[in-house]
Parts: sequence; structure tokens; C-alpha cells
Amino acid sequence: MLAQEIIRRKRDGQRLQRAHIDAFVRGLVDGSWSEGQAAAMAMAMFLNGMSSGETVELTQAMTRSGLVLDWASAKLSGPILDKHSTGGVGDKVSLMLAPIVAACGGFVPMISGRGLGHTGGTLDKLDSIPGYQSSPDIARLRQALQSAGCAIIGQTAELAPADRRLYAIRDVTATVESVALITASILSKKLAAGLQGLVMDVKTGNGAFAATPSMAMELAQSLVTVANGAGLPARACITDMNQVLGDCCGNAVEVREAVQFLQGQRREPRLLEVTRVLSAELLVMGGLASNQAQALQQVDRALDSGAALEHFARMVAALGGPTDFVERCHHYLPSAPVQLEILAPHSGWVAGMATRDIGLLIIELGGGRRQATDTVDARVGFSQFVQVGLHVQAGDRLAVVHAADASAAENARQALLPLIEFAEQAPAGTAVLITRVPI
Repeated sequence: MLAQEIIRRKRDGQRLQRAHIDAFVRGLVDGSWSEGQAAAMAMAMFLNGMSSGETVELTQAMTRSGLVLDWASAKLSGPILDKHSTGGVGDKVSLMLAPIVAACGGFVPMISGRGLGHTGGTLDKLDSIPGYQSSPDIARLRQALQSAGCAIIGQTAELAPADRRLYAIRDVTATVESVALITASILSKKLAAGLQGLVMDVKTGNGAFAATPSMAMELAQSLVTVANGAGLPARACITDMNQVLGDCCGNAVEVREAVQFLQGQRREPRLLEVTRVLSAELLVMGGLASNQAQALQQVDRALDSGAALEHFARMVAALGGPTDFVERCHHYLPSAPVQLEILAPHSGWVAGMATRDIGLLIIELGGGRRQATDTVDARVGFSQFVQVGLHVQAGDRLAVVHAADASAAENARQALLPLIEFAEQAPAGTAVLITRVPI
């Protein structure tokens, strides 16, 4: 089957059959499709769209392009569950959710990614833990899952290799923003992980990829429809990303916040609500709770008893990190040499923030990548970030910037202040959980 004829078919707006999609995915993996042909196909898919049926078939073909994990031989005592977020600023929910679900009887082989654009990456956060292996072999992944109940890792070479090549092509051909291709990319990796249930956190707002509620709904419905069509039970929650989630944004600072969250030292209310709701959705999907109310009670017990913290500690140790990490995380996590308080220039209500630009500021500090080959400085970021709806006086702290040197800290201070909006009256409250799909 000629590549150019398959490209022509999609270029002309015709539906691709399974044989066409299989040939395309096979060509991505074995190299029989050139970079130009793969790029042309991505653009044809982007411009003409994909039906739900086509997207299901593309997702399944990319899943089959590599190893599909089978957990039957591991004789695990609970369901295989996972969560995916479309990304935001300060989103460290995975770090708490995985051990919470594990403490409640589920098993979570979470395949996560690195920072993309202005959004932080879970793997970049975990890489700030000395010794933590975010790309273990399959044997170590199985061992970690058996001992800790959860393992947050990156995509290995064996899992969905077609997605790796197609994503790289999309990234340089302006075809990233396709709901169908995003859906197939996300779900092919999740299906390859051998899941029995998936909840997706689709974020919307000025710090999210899906900036508008309508775009978030389109993506959430696509993800749920295609996942179910591919045989994976799934639900989605649309959540607000019009402000930093939690108190910190960066890498090491977010890991520190996650540990403190699990320890019960500080649980920022919006972060707590998103974590509780998504965790509870998984418990119900996995048959570990009969309804949402019961699931939320189990989540609270896992947090308050210290069971979730224990599972997080076991995961870190099983994947090569320090065995006493949760007791001494301040000792192990890298710390920025300069920490500068950013103070309110005047009194008023915090009415909003340019969340995406705050994420880009972290990249300016060195906490993200301008190019794929860049090294991430895990030390930098912001902590003690002010929340929308808080009244501040002139001179009150808005955030603390963690920087590599005094000049970078001062530049970040000057850049951050215009990104926080003040008002004379209290802003209307915004719910962090907007809706569920299906409703």
C-alpha cells in the first residue's frame, strides 16, 4: 500500500480504513515512511480531522506498535488504574493520587511525561529526587508496582513507539493542536500500560492547553469516547486552570509540597479538592468503592492515616530513591541558592493571574526547556504562591522566587508582578471542578 495514496486519501477528506491506518503506523515504526510523508499525513489529519472511528483505530494501532503490558502473571490483588492530566502550572496531583489509590487497594502504573511548553512535567519533578529511576526496565516496573502499589515512570522504548515518532513530527510541523491526534497520543500509552480504568483531568483556563470550556469539553468527550471505544473504561473531569494549582510551581518545590501534602502539614484547598475527586473517581471505577461518597471517605482515611505517604515512600525506594526520602526530603531535594520574597506593591484583592505566563517564567528561570536538549534546573520555581480571592496589604508576600542567582531572582520578581491582577472588590469565586464527562 503506497504511502502517497494513503496521504492523498486523507488529503481529499476521505475516511481512512483500518488497513490505511495500520500501514501508516507500521511505517512510523519501521521507517518505511519518510519524515516528509509522515509530516504530510499529520497535516492532512490535522486539517481534515478524524472521525471517532478513525481515532479509535489510530489509537489501537499505535498501542499495538510496541509492548502491551499484561499484569496477569503479577497476580496483583486489585484493579489496574491510572490518571492523566492535560497539564497546567503547579499541577502535582499525580504525586499524591498514585499513592492514595494504591493505599486504597488499586495498582497504578502511571506513564507520565516531561514538561511541554509552559506546563510542568511529572517526570521532571521526580527527577529532582536523587537516584529515582524514571525510565526503569519492565522488570523493575513490575517489582515497584508489587511492592508499592504505584510506579510513576516515563514512556519506555517498548511502549507505543509509533507515538514517540509521530509526536516529534507534530511538534515541528504545527500539528500539535489536533484533538484526534492528542487523543490517540495520550490513550495509546495508557492502553499499552494494561489499564482497567482511567480518569482524565482536562484542564481549562488561561494556564491550560484547552483555554476555553468548549475546547476542554471537546477534548474530554473525545478522550472518553475513544477510550471506551478501544475497550478502556474512562471518565473525565474538567477542572479550572486560571491560577497556579497549590502553593508551589517548579520541580523540587512541587515535590516538597507533595510530601508535605501527604504528611498533612499543608493541603491547599483547591489542590486537595482536585486530588480527592480524581482519586475517588478511580476507586469507584475500579470497584474499590460503591459510590463517590464512600470513595471520598477512603481517600481521606488514606491521607489522614499516613497510608498514602507510606506508599509514596515505598515507590521512591523501589525506583532507586532514598529509603528515608519522606523523612528527610529537605535534605535530599536540591535547593536554590537565592530565595527572594515578592511583595504586593499595594493593597487589594487578588483577582486573577496570567497563569500561562507564570509557567513561562519558570522556563526563563531554567526550570523548563527551550529546546529538547536543555538541562532542567530542578531547584528553581516559586513557592508560597498567593491564591485568587485573597485580600493583601501593601508589603504582603505574593510568592517566593527560587533562583540560581540574585539577578535571575530580581528579573523574575519584576516579571511576576504585572502577571497578578488586583481589584478593589473581592472577585467571584470559581469552582475548581467544573464538570464531569459523562455528566
